[in-house]
Amino acid sequence: MEQLDLPLIWALLLATAVFLYIAMDGFDLGVGILFPRLARGEQRDTAVNSIAPVWDGNETWLILGGGGLLAVFPLAYAIVMPALYMPLIVMLLALIFRGVAFEMRFRQETETGKRAWDNGFWLGSTVAAFCQGVVLGAFVQGIAVEGRGYAGGWWDWLTPFSVLTGVALVAGYGLLGATWLVWKTEGALQEVARRQARWLTLVTLGFMAAVSLIMPFLEPTFAQRWFRAPALFIAWIVPVLVVVLTVILFRALAAPPIPGKRTSLLWRDAIPFGCTLGLFLLGYAGLGISLWPMIVPGALTIWQAAAPPATQAFLLVGAAVLVPVILVYTGFVYWLFRGKVRPGEGYHH
Repeated sequence: MEQLDLPLIWALLLATAVFLYIAMDGFDLGVGILFPRLARGEQRDTAVNSIAPVWDGNETWLILGGGGLLAVFPLAYAIVMPALYMPLIVMLLALIFRGVAFEMRFRQETETGKRAWDNGFWLGSTVAAFCQGVVLGAFVQGIAVEGRGYAGGWWDWLTPFSVLTGVALVAGYGLLGATWLVWKTEGALQEVARRQARWLTLVTLGFMAAVSLIMPFLEPTFAQRWFRAPALFIAWIVPVLVVVLTVILFRALAAPPIPGKRTSLLWRDAIPFGCTLGLFLLGYAGLGISLWPMIVPGALTIWQAAAPPATQAFLLVGAAVLVPVILVYTGFVYWLFRGKVRPGEGYHH
């Protein structure tokens, strides 16, 4: 253990956990964001049934990311949390409310009650996604640090840039939700999802471009990573791959149905979702290129914020057991509930 770069290992592990949360909880939040675009009754029920077996397990990675930050990078946790208390608390409340709405909508015997909880499911999903985007923007734009503590005010997180990233993540999660429904459903619901995915792709790409153009002006080191050699030649692979994935995504969304070939159809319908995950991964990689090796932008590196090596080593042993178990269980659940979800079928029936 002594020869291992433990802060680096933990930084990669936590970064992976955060991305898995974004990818996996992102699409089920996206389904909630799309609710007003889906017809009441059968379409909404089918959409919810497509995420019912997996939505709560997807949030495991959020707990791992937050708990790992506290345990392994306590100084970063002590600085970042006070700076972002408000949007994080609102996000957690929205996730709780969304979970209640998710379960209660199936237990309503009247259309009025079901409509109310449908609205609650949409509101909780949208607010949670927006707050996550605000947290991202507030983190990237920099946190005021003095000594070993947060030196800013209660409302420092609220800026035009953080609002921009909040709206951007709502659009991005909506795209994830739409392409998930393209993969997991068929018929009229799938066509609605295809239409939503087309325009949400354009909106998401527009937000990605806007954030990318603004970021170099937030911190001098960001500009150095993107516009100076030799990092320039590596960093600009990201936008090239974004263009490639976008072309594949639009071609897949425009592809005509394949009658009578259900297996081929299932895999072909998965391509838009895979491309969207790829776009998120590229955006995440772009952030990593800009921020590395800072864990508090402009203030602390991962090595400066790390817990004592003995603590990191002890926790790494636990993670080496826990993370594979979570991955195997998660993979098993997704495999168990593979295939298309049809009206009248689902986890809640």
